[in-house]
Amino acid sequence: MPSASRPYIGGSQNNDLISLIFGYNGFGRLTGNESGSVGGFGALGSRWGLTGWNRLFNSQFGGQISWLIPAAIILLGASLLLTFRRPRTDIVRAAFLIWGGSLLLTGAVFSFAQGIIHPYYTVALAPAIGALVGMGAVFLWQHRSERIARLALGAALAATALWAFVLLDRSATFFPALRTAVLVGGLALAALTVGLANASRKTALAVAAYTFDTVSTAHTGAIPSAGPAVAAASGAGGPFAGGGPTGGFGPPGGAFGGGFGGDLRGVGPNSASGGGGNPGDGGVGNPGGGGFLNSGRPAAALVSLLQADASRYTWVAATIDANNAAGYELATGDPVMAIGGFNGTDPAPTLAQFQKNVRDGKIHYFIAGGGGLGSASTSSNASQISAWVQQNFTATTVGGVTVYDLTTTAT
Repeated sequence: MPSASRPYIGGSQNNDLISLIFGYNGFGRLTGNESGSVGGFGALGSRWGLTGWNRLFNSQFGGQISWLIPAAIILLGASLLLTFRRPRTDIVRAAFLIWGGSLLLTGAVFSFAQGIIHPYYTVALAPAIGALVGMGAVFLWQHRSERIARLALGAALAATALWAFVLLDRSATFFPALRTAVLVGGLALAALTVGLANASRKTALAVAAYTFDTVSTAHTGAIPSAGPAVAAASGAGGPFAGGGPTGGFGPPGGAFGGGFGGDLRGVGPNSASGGGGNPGDGGVGNPGGGGFLNSGRPAAALVSLLQADASRYTWVAATIDANNAAGYELATGDPVMAIGGFNGTDPAPTLAQFQKNVRDGKIHYFIAGGGGLGSASTSSNASQISAWVQQNFTATTVGGVTVYDLTTTAT
């Protein structure tokens, strides 16, 4: 098309498309000889930065594209070595050669180009990096019985973890702990990968099954755990028996009904943690109690009872230990006092403080049950409170749980 009948070809010095393709946007990017360029004509130290093999890893380009380059190169080398003796027409080796050649050629252009270059150009490397990491990881894992494959996989993981640490360290204020977690986790996984492949096929299947169980099992409670439930370290029936995917630790039947959470409103000036034995339940059982660190879900009837006239009270209820209280607090959306703190052994509130709160009409109900870890002791504050409530108020059962109305004394 005649120049008079079209727009000017920007970037060229002579309104010529060919010179634009092969000059300004072509060889000029390599040599720096770009007439009309806004930059320093490719000289080292010019506005486009220093050139060299490490350019893609420097502060300007490193965080943009180089995260997986070390792994891609390691996986490429090992895969080519394993396919070296295959026929010339082998499709696997051909795929590695094509994508490897693309990565090396494009990377070399960006590394040594003396003309205009911007960090976002490196997106052109993404397809090759992705292909090499994906193909290489799968291919070498399929050949993990060979030592070179195991070592390459481990080296790729270790190199990625180390380089990620360096890159994250360049942005020190961005989640500072992340770089250490990536480094430690990556190196541990690299060591596991090298050693795991020496294990039997049954071991590999066990690891896969363990992973599948962890992913597919819903986790609740304060301490989620990976994999299926295991026996307690202290032996069957020990204080932490029954741990498993639910994250709840406690013997079957809820011998330790109790808790995790805490009373966000506090219980007075003596709410600091302290000594004390297991408050027990003052002789009042709670069939609805859960395991320690695994609060139960109260029945709808009990939730409705606690929510009635809730705005009139500072605490709609009080119960022993924080996790027991947390279950009721989450269900009602109203404050529940956690007597004894986290595990029911804190000396707070005192019996006198609790009695004053009751006289002042600040607590509506006392929910029996709960009780944390520790030896039984009738002298603990929580035990004294339980006993006082039992002696002075009438028990009713709502939703399978023993409840005392603290606004009405026993006759």
